[in-house]
Amino acid sequence: MAMMKMKINGYRLRALLSTSLSSSPFHSVPSRTFSSSSFENVGFIGLGNMGSRMANNLLKAGYKMTVHDVNCNVMKKYSDMGVSTKQTPFEVAEASDVVITMLPSSSHVLNVYNGPGGLLQGGDLLTPQLFIDSSTIDPQTSRKLAVSVSNCILKEKKVWIHITYVENWENPVMLDAPVSGGVVAAEAGSLTFMVGGSEDVYLAAKSLLLSMGKNTIFCGGRGNGSVAKICNNLAMAISMLGLSEALALGQSLGITASTLTKIFNSSSARCWSSDSYNPVPGVMQGVPSSRNYSGGFASKLMVIRFLCLYLYLYR
Repeated sequence: MAMMKMKINGYRLRALLSTSLSSSPFHSVPSRTFSSSSFENVGFIGLGNMGSRMANNLLKAGYKMTVHDVNCNVMKKYSDMGVSTKQTPFEVAEASDVVITMLPSSSHVLNVYNGPGGLLQGGDLLTPQLFIDSSTIDPQTSRKLAVSVSNCILKEKKVWIHITYVENWENPVMLDAPVSGGVVAAEAGSLTFMVGGSEDVYLAAKSLLLSMGKNTIFCGGRGNGSVAKICNNLAMAISMLGLSEALALGQSLGITASTLTKIFNSSSARCWSSDSYNPVPGVMQGVPSSRNYSGGFASKLMVIRFLCLYLYLYR
């Protein structure tokens, strides 16, 4: 007990010193002192167009990875790279401090968590202290899963040291952290994460998320990250449809897509779809339209997103 008090006082002293010695009047002390070593062992489930690139960036950042995917060829690729692969999500969980999922839809996420060999197969006792779902799913599913996870107990109790007190972390926690930026940003490690859940847990996971992206935005309580993502998708889809129709109209009337794009990007029509993800082949390099629309976001998934939103709002 005496040793614990000494540690706490040490943290307080360092906080006071950093405040008093700072040359900036706006220097702030973080509300928690977490070590990146809390999440040394990272499990990743879902190695598709987005997930594989996110996992690769975690590997580059030095995390010890354990992965799973239903695609055997993808699993072999990671195994050949020296990455630990597991046959079920549950096996990934048993080897991980934190588990990240990146899956196509709510049904896939529910199956990975609750299905045979799922993350929660162990019942009330779980190994990972944190679960992060970066899939784009309906908020209701995100909230239900977060409750299910928080009702479990950690096999090994964790102790997190705050500046002002010590918290015994007995229950695992979950964040919904969908992303924006598409495959290009996933490859470049420049995704934006929209995060729902406990703000303290968000702060603890922030450095992990920034290994895969450049922006993290806390959106509030459980499911709010999923709310933000669906709203973002709605706005983006509308702008992409409008841009596509405008480009099609212009080309049919004799003006090239490249010329129209230059006009849009220097006028009031400018949007992410026009300056970063142009839908017309030959206008922009490094986007799906420049490679026969491979590696992009499937339109059927967008339809599923909006169906989920409709059912959630009008159920």
